[in-house]
Amino acid sequence: MKVLIADDEPMARERLRALLAEQPGLELVGEAGDGESALAACSEHHPDIVLLDIAMPGLDGLEAARRLTMLEPRPAVIFCTAYDEHALSAFDAAAVDYLVKPVRRERLAAALERARTFIAGRAPRPDTGESNGNGKRRTHLCARLRGSLRLIAIEDIRYLHAEEKYVVVHHARGEDLIEESLKSLEHEFGDSFVRIHRNCLVAREELIELRRSGDGRIEAVLRHGDKPLEVSRRCVPQLRELVRHL
Repeated sequence: MKVLIADDEPMARERLRALLAEQPGLELVGEAGDGESALAACSEHHPDIVLLDIAMPGLDGLEAARRLTMLEPRPAVIFCTAYDEHALSAFDAAAVDYLVKPVRRERLAAALERARTFIAGRAPRPDTGESNGNGKRRTHLCARLRGSLRLIAIEDIRYLHAEEKYVVVHHARGEDLIEESLKSLEHEFGDSFVRIHRNCLVAREELIELRRSGDGRIEAVLRHGDKPLEVSRRCVPQLRELVRHL
């Protein structure tokens, strides 16, 4: 994978260069000392990963990262900064990780692994929500986790449950929160998920049975669920037809 370093401090670039040399499968394709130079270098070298400082002269790292989201395919951005107060803004700029200087060897290795995961399921531009510029839908959803990002493969998701302004993603490895609407997820992944309630989408492959509970409600039984999920009356006809053709 091709890597670009963008930092206005020569010593910081030197340290990152040395740490990258210890990591297998990486090629350092360029360095930049400010945001504008970083964007120009990205346009020329098309790196897979950008190690990006935030406080740089001229165009800062946050704005540079936002502009990098417009590239197709967009690179995985890992912020490397001396300040920790920009973490939330960094993830709003679609960074895959946020490292505080001095960057530690093990943290960089973990961030690079997240970048590899991101690249494997290259996410779309944040403002489209549907495709990655090549006519393909996303293969992963992205959740924030204690200051980092976690990618969740669509094929591992069992059901999606809306709770206030978040959606809880129930998947093979547990649960995570994402800040997307259930409606937009249904629009994007309607061929993989079916609505069983106004606040719940279930993976079609997980649905194995509809049954009536003791109090007369209809419930959906999932292949890997520990308990059945409530089905709203308006969704029952569609689900019955779906189950008949499973």
